[in-house]
Amino acid sequence: MHKKIWIPALLFMLISCGLMSCHPSSQPLTVQEYFAPQDSGVQTAGIKMIPIQTSVGTFHVWTKRMGNNPTIKVLLLHGGPAMTHEYLECFESFFPKEGFEMIEYDQLGSYYSDQPTDSSLWTLPRFVEEVEQVRKALGLNKDNFYLLGNSWGGILAMQYALKYQQNLKGLIICNMMSSCPDYGKYADQVLAKQMDPKVLDTIRAIEARGDFKNPKYMQLLLPNFYKQHLCRLAEWPDPVNRAFKHVNETIYTMMQGPSEFGIAGRLANWDIKDRLKEIAVPTLVVGAKYDTMDPDHMSWMSKQVQHGRYLYCPNGSHLAMWDDQQHFYPGVISFIKEVDNGSFK
Repeated sequence: MHKKIWIPALLFMLISCGLMSCHPSSQPLTVQEYFAPQDSGVQTAGIKMIPIQTSVGTFHVWTKRMGNNPTIKVLLLHGGPAMTHEYLECFESFFPKEGFEMIEYDQLGSYYSDQPTDSSLWTLPRFVEEVEQVRKALGLNKDNFYLLGNSWGGILAMQYALKYQQNLKGLIICNMMSSCPDYGKYADQVLAKQMDPKVLDTIRAIEARGDFKNPKYMQLLLPNFYKQHLCRLAEWPDPVNRAFKHVNETIYTMMQGPSEFGIAGRLANWDIKDRLKEIAVPTLVVGAKYDTMDPDHMSWMSKQVQHGRYLYCPNGSHLAMWDDQQHFYPGVISFIKEVDNGSFK
């Protein structure tokens, strides 16, 4: 009997404390309000398929909303391109207990969304317009909309901000440099030199032949690069494994190239270093010591935007939200709360 009373009470305190910190001048939401459904009719666990208009037809993308918070709604942009929201499910352990509303989202072409095959769809400008359509469908605006992108999602978040920052309350760029040519140089001139020379020679020989279906390619990259710079946990979590299992390799290769070890696809020449100064919304840039991206470059990025902050994860890699949670989440959560209550500087 005591347990039945104590558990809801604890949940109430966690949610209320999180929401009170975000709404200092108003009454905090109750647990019932936070978890109240926003749609009438059959409840779908917050899942909504959103229609996306494109030049070659209308398609649908998968989204899932957790919680209700009128001033903090965080849309998560996964990496890849064409990975899935699954590896970002770790945010579920941190954002809801702070009272943050969060939306997971599979971009067009990804596993839980429609997967059209017209190659004209896989361009950065088209993806930016997709995010804008998702924003409108979910009712996100400058008073509540935080955009958080990891890896390719960071590219998409930056490019979205350059066109639509008037709709944003805050921007969070996780583990992504502002220049793909610089990313390629970092992989070649810094990370490659940390690898066993014999292993590197074999990897480069496979790449030179374009023999990317060769099982030896990933057999070498997984322990020598991915386990060092993508996710450093001894055992990869189930959501990470599911995301890799579900990647749309056609789109990924077309835009990124054959692997995370450098850049070779349609994004190879993307570079907005000179445009960072145009971003005026509060911006958090997250870097990590063992990342595939240069943490010094990301520190520099935080100083180029008009209102930036840098969060360094000393134990983290490209997926610092997994392998350095003790630094990643406190920093991200603090940023969101400070922007929300007006104390961010």
